[in-house]
Amino acid sequence: MGLLINSTYITLDGVIGDPQDWPSTGDDDGSAEKIQTDLLLSSDALIMGRRTYEVFAATWPERSGDAYSDHINTMPKYVASTTLTAPSWPATSVLAERVAERVAELKADGARLVQYGFGSLSRTLLEHGLIDELRLWLHPFLVGGGDLLFHQGLTARFALADVSVLPSGLAVLTYRPEHARA
Repeated sequence: MGLLINSTYITLDGVIGDPQDWPSTGDDDGSAEKIQTDLLLSSDALIMGRRTYEVFAATWPERSGDAYSDHINTMPKYVASTTLTAPSWPATSVLAERVAERVAELKADGARLVQYGFGSLSRTLLEHGLIDELRLWLHPFLVGGGDLLFHQGLTARFALADVSVLPSGLAVLTYRPEHARA
């Protein structure tokens, strides 16, 4: 059985939107980059919502020459969207319908999947029990407003599986759904 890991940046006040506009956490000695690179390189495919796809497709195809950029540009990518019909980023397929079912099929085939950010796609995957690990990159500041991680109507219970505290004060909190506890 495959695995789906969601990796999301979040502030102390629960904001997840527009992390590129947040204050810097400072130098972390390369630890954050290593954790992110290890996660991506251990993944077979990338799952995205349309908004994440638009940001990533505008950024990553222009980069190359390092393990992260080279892998993300060549790995299979799946974008959940009912409006995107012709993705420009190579190796990208559109999941226009039956998204949860299609992701379940990828996992059943043994795929290790990664998803960045948390939006309506993540909520759908969580509702269907498809997220196996939630990595919250807790940034040590408040931004005072923006898109929040969770909204009303979704309940789930998680167990803390790991904590990594980086020199910058950023903490990577790894959670697994409580039903998946060993």
